[in-house]
Amino acid sequence: MTTGYQPEIIQRVFMDFMSTRIHPFWSLTVPKLRLMARHMLDDDFIAFQFETNYAFRQQSKNKWQGGQHVSVIIPIEGIRHQRQYSLVGLSKQSLWWESQTPHTITIAIKTQGLISKHLTWHAELGDVFECSVPSGSFVLTPNNTSPVLCIASGSGITPMLGLITQALQNGQVVTLLHYNRSPILTSIWSSLSSRYSRFRYHLIVTEDASTYLANSRHLTAQSLLALGLPLNRTQIYACGSQGLLSSLYQAASDIGSEYDTSLRDNITVEQFGTSTPSYDEVRNETDIVERTVYLRGRQRQFPSDTTLLASAEAAGIRLTYGCRRGICHLCRCQKISGQVKNIQTGAVSSDGFESIQTCINVPLTDVILDI
Repeated sequence: MTTGYQPEIIQRVFMDFMSTRIHPFWSLTVPKLRLMARHMLDDDFIAFQFETNYAFRQQSKNKWQGGQHVSVIIPIEGIRHQRQYSLVGLSKQSLWWESQTPHTITIAIKTQGLISKHLTWHAELGDVFECSVPSGSFVLTPNNTSPVLCIASGSGITPMLGLITQALQNGQVVTLLHYNRSPILTSIWSSLSSRYSRFRYHLIVTEDASTYLANSRHLTAQSLLALGLPLNRTQIYACGSQGLLSSLYQAASDIGSEYDTSLRDNITVEQFGTSTPSYDEVRNETDIVERTVYLRGRQRQFPSDTTLLASAEAAGIRLTYGCRRGICHLCRCQKISGQVKNIQTGAVSSDGFESIQTCINVPLTDVILDI
């Protein structure tokens, strides 16, 4: 007897349609979250605990790593907004303020911007949101016992919460370096420091000279050396502003030149936050030139040092986008011809037809986009 495709007697799509009419949280195919609790981490940071539905648990296998994130869709006045939020803690692990609760995740949010403020002030307990499963490559290297250095600025601290926890549980030596206008999450770092002797943290308050490393409010080669770490075998994780990342790359180059080693290969950057590498770090040292970009009959001159999305907006053309950092793929479109360069990976496209993301690609030649 031959075997092959076995059609579903009752399709899951139909089951989803019917189940959501009974309760919006129920779904066999769409991951969803139900808001269960809020917990203040600091004045501007709040942890949100969500219950996960069946689809989330099945697709994620109830596993994720420190440093990963989820995309959450938040409807506001009829518009579906999508944002990525860092996961706090690890799967099947209780957090420091609660006992273990099955089938839940917790995300950390800084109360800034329309979406985060809406979740903080207007979302009610029991509200249901569509989401993705945990993802992201900002994770620890498997089976690596090297020291870990986490460098963050501002809200770039959020993915570090889970990553630091996992590294400490692995038995690794962990150092945190956080630059901010004021000290934040101090009770959390103090608690971890008391619990783990191998955890150290330095909170650099940019307006307080007594907190500086190597007498500088900025990240420098001297700042890194002042930490006393074996930098050549330390895994460095960074999330923050463009300025912080540029300083980190420069410091790594300076130290590498002095000690005849390369530190840049040790650096892992969080791509979903504000930490997309500066284009200066990945482009060839050539003069900036103007490229012609065709958008369904509209012809514009775009500079070669700016992304297609940013250039279009500067020219008064609205394009679809989401995260603006290469994660959500909402800006993806079809390139008909021309070459572009991915500023995150440095990859150069072919000259023909292909799908690209406008938020992380710059034109290398004249380009035609199906937009």
